[in-house]
Amino acid sequence: MTSARGGRRPASPRRVGTQRGSASGRASRTSVSSSTRRDRTSSRTRSTREPRLGRRGRIALVVAVVASAVFLGVSWFGPIWAVDTIDVTGNAAVDRAEIVTTLAVAEGTPLPRVDTDAAATRVAGIPKVASVRVQRIYPSTVRVTVQERVPVVFFDAPDGTHLMDENGVDFAVEPPPPGVVRLVAASPSYGNLETRAALDVLAVLPPPLRAQVTQIDAPTISNVSLTLVDGRVVVWGSSEDGEYKASIALPLLTQPGQTYDVSSPDLPTIR
Repeated sequence: MTSARGGRRPASPRRVGTQRGSASGRASRTSVSSSTRRDRTSSRTRSTREPRLGRRGRIALVVAVVASAVFLGVSWFGPIWAVDTIDVTGNAAVDRAEIVTTLAVAEGTPLPRVDTDAAATRVAGIPKVASVRVQRIYPSTVRVTVQERVPVVFFDAPDGTHLMDENGVDFAVEPPPPGVVRLVAASPSYGNLETRAALDVLAVLPPPLRAQVTQIDAPTISNVSLTLVDGRVVVWGSSEDGEYKASIALPLLTQPGQTYDVSSPDLPTIR
């Protein structure tokens, strides 16, 4: 008797997994191939467009640079912004013609080429000028603003009467304007200690007292005195405690006397 299991060969299993894998592989290769074609197409499109945009950008940049260079060149060397007006303000004692001549900016000079610092330095060399500012005012004006020295004291010298400003600068030899105080010192000059002491005293005087002073004597830095319009004398001493001394001197001058000593303001005296 033959066994049914032993006499019949079992059927071979179908390779379902292998077929699915093969189908999946074909689908994957198809997808990769399609993606690659799209990437290549997109890359060709970008490579076609980008150079065109780049060329346009470079052309625009070159045009802008050339235009700027032409504009700057014409502005620097051409007549577009040529100087045709020199405006001078702040001058009273200094003649305008002297300022313009010293400024040395020729009419027709392109305004961007005007060296304002150098021009200001030249004008500042005028003795009566304390400070100066030079500006370019477009399209065609150079503006010069000066501040003149103001005489505070004068002193007599062999060559005439010298005017001196609040900083001790001797800037002119000419008759003093009204109200300028005569300075009497051994060597009146910029940097001289007695001169500096006298100027410091004048600087702290209140207007009612300052208006009465006609002469200031400074034989030493600690022995400054003021002579008033009526001949009375205020002995000031050094320039220290100036404001305190001024507050004592004014009421003291309401009293009869000829010499008013505030050199020791806590112990003022009248003689």
